Amino acid sequence: MSTSERGLLDTSTVILLGRMADSSMLPDEPVISAITLAELSVGPLITDDADERAARQAHLQLAESDFDPLPFDAAAARAFGRIAADLRQAGRKPAARAYDALIAATAISTNLPVFTCNPSDFENIRDLDLRAIPHRDHS
Repeated sequence: MSTSERGLLDTSTVILLGRMADSSMLPDEPVISAITLAELSVGPLITDDADERAARQAHLQLAESDFDPLPFDAAAARAFGRIAADLRQAGRKPAARAYDALIAATAISTNLPVFTCNPSDFENIRDLDLRAIPHRDHS
């Protein structure tokens, strides 16, 4: 059953898209944030393993060709400030999950749900419409 909506895919979900057995839990209109594109851009540059670098580069290029990323704009920046403050109050260090917090800020500022294979990455972020996507590669 499809969700029949627009939704923001986080980086984990973009990476796992090609290996999803059941795509019915994904939004009909998936979008990504410029933050996901930034996170994917780091991947190939930080591994010394040639095969892993090639796989990460392929994910980046596929995302670049398949999506027109939502920008991180002034509204997202304001949402990020609140998220960072909330994370600090919850005892979590915002820097440790900076990409996730920035993706969440983009989602909140655009009123989109986040679809993720790693819901724990988004703990303690209030007002976030989070949709967990089960995947055999992640618990």
